[in-house]
This record gives sequence, structure tokens and C-alpha cells, in this order.
Amino acid sequence: MAKTPRMPEIAEADQTPEQRKAVADIVSGPRGHLVGPFIPLLRSPDFMGRLQRTGEYLRFNSAFETRLSELAILITARAWSQNFEWHHHRPIAEKAGLRGDIIEAIADGRRPMSMGMDEAAIYDFLDELGRTKTVSEATYKRTVALFGERGVIDLIGIHGYYSLLAMVLNVTQAPLPDGAKPGLAPLP
Repeated sequence: MAKTPRMPEIAEADQTPEQRKAVADIVSGPRGHLVGPFIPLLRSPDFMGRLQRTGEYLRFNSAFETRLSELAILITARAWSQNFEWHHHRPIAEKAGLRGDIIEAIADGRRPMSMGMDEAAIYDFLDELGRTKTVSEATYKRTVALFGERGVIDLIGIHGYYSLLAMVLNVTQAPLPDGAKPGLAPLP
């Protein structure tokens, strides 16, 4: 049974001028509409504006091609059992060329068996960061060798940004779009 969102959409007539400006900024950018985490985040329009600009960079202009940034987003969504993020980003990852067997393994909470060197580096970096709250020298050096220092920082940024969105979505019980089914079961 779907939960009622704790912070539903705010009708335009009930929005403050700051909220209307924050909505206009999102709608005029590459996202094109107010969706998902931005609905509850609108309660703090200045924070939402700053955050969405960070997210716009990380999603559309980071050091990573779409296939790899979407891999990082899916890994993060899985870590938080966040179905809205998964629902929204899985099709983007598929369209960008991330293989279905990799996506399914992540959905199941397993390390994918067969990944490219770039995919494995991202998976291992984020898995280790999540489990140990840091990364080993070997994992760090491998990731820098493949993506450079900017890549390491952007990868941490993608994981942190989508973790924050997952927390917002989970706490506010933001629903999936009408008719959508959860793609992730909670991890044990």
C-alpha cells in the first residue's frame, strides 16, 4: 500500500514569491518540471535552488559520460532502497548503454559479475565508500588513474547528492509516479 506523502505539492497559489522563483528556475532548466525530491525541498526554496544547481552540474556536466554517472546514481539508489530515484534513472541508464545484467545485479544488491574496467572502478569505489566510509589507497589510485582527480571528486559528489535526495524522498515518503511499480525491494 502506498504511503501518503508527508510533504505533498504546494499549490502555486499557496507558494511564497521565493518558492515561485525556485520553481521557475527548475522548470526553465534541463529538468523541465518540478518532480520528486524537489516537491518537499520547496519548503526551503533557497536550499532547493542551491542544491538543484549542484545536481544540475553533477547530472549533466560532471566528468562522467551518462552511462557511468547513471551507474553511480543507481548504486546510490540501491544503497538507500530509493524507488523514485531508481524508477527515474533506470531508463536513462539503459538508454545510455548500461547493460541490463549490471542493472539487475545492482537491483538485487549483488556486485555485477561482468563489468568494464570503468564500471567496476565506480562500483568498487562506491561500495567501499559506503561500507567503510572511506576508500583504500589501491581503490583511490585505480579511480584516479581512470578518471582523474576531478572524476574522484565528481563521483563523491554524485553519490553524496543522490544520497541526500534519497534521504529527502525516504523521509517525506514521496510517491512513485501514478501506475509505477517499485523496482527495488528493501535490502535486509
